Amino acid sequence: MDVPRATEDAVRGPVTGTSTGDAAETPDQARERGFSLPADLGRWTAPLVSAILIVVLWQLLIVVARLQPFVLPPPMTVWTAFQGNITALVANAWVTLLETLAGFFLSIAIAVPLAILISTSAPLRNGIYPFLLLGQSVPKQAIAPLLLLWLGYGDGPKVVLAFLTAFFPIVVNTAIGLQMTPPEMLDLGRLLSASRWRLFAKVTFPAAMPYFFAGLKVAISLAIVGAVIGEFIGADRGLGQMIVVATANAQTPLAFAAILMLSFLGIALFGLICLAERIICPWYNKG
Repeated sequence: MDVPRATEDAVRGPVTGTSTGDAAETPDQARERGFSLPADLGRWTAPLVSAILIVVLWQLLIVVARLQPFVLPPPMTVWTAFQGNITALVANAWVTLLETLAGFFLSIAIAVPLAILISTSAPLRNGIYPFLLLGQSVPKQAIAPLLLLWLGYGDGPKVVLAFLTAFFPIVVNTAIGLQMTPPEMLDLGRLLSASRWRLFAKVTFPAAMPYFFAGLKVAISLAIVGAVIGEFIGADRGLGQMIVVATANAQTPLAFAAILMLSFLGIALFGLICLAERIICPWYNKG
């Protein structure tokens, strides 16, 4: 008796000659299983190559333009200043970090509830959005002296500036994400008689998480900028104050070392948010 073609193929396995148990693994399955050597190597080598290229171009610019060290110090001079002042850099970075995180978490605490209100009410959205845009369009450097006058020389102005710079991307991205829930998921929830609160907690908010984390990634970098602006205007500690003092004393390598520490701080905070996104949203980040 002839065996049907589909049954014969199922017994033999794929056309490669392997058995059904040894079926070839798709790229998506291999990625989900854990490790993809070319992708992982590219993820680490690309930033390294870019950093090396920047350093080479930096040194080349100094040589070609014959720039003096107090104008643009060579990379090795900056690295020497970084190593020689590592204790002061770490101490001041800790101050800037605390100011940044205080403003960042304050912006989350206020922006998320506001985004929920905006996404659920058109009148509120129309009434609040113009003021959000107005506040975002005002340069933070312009209000920093006023905050210094109102709040004094403590950490208050820096935290408020970090909050103001981080607030806008979080509220806007979260509000957009809350309005982008797939309609079929909402219809399914209603068919299952889910309450409005349960529908929001189980469907709407999880669907908005990628937008929320996109806002956080932008906001954390802006929060550092806001804290440093506050330190520029008036502070006795912090990396911003360190840059101001070093520049005033013509210690350009030290100023660049403080900028390098700020870069490390920003990369570390950005990486922590990416890690949190991978843990909280495993369905969104598989790569």
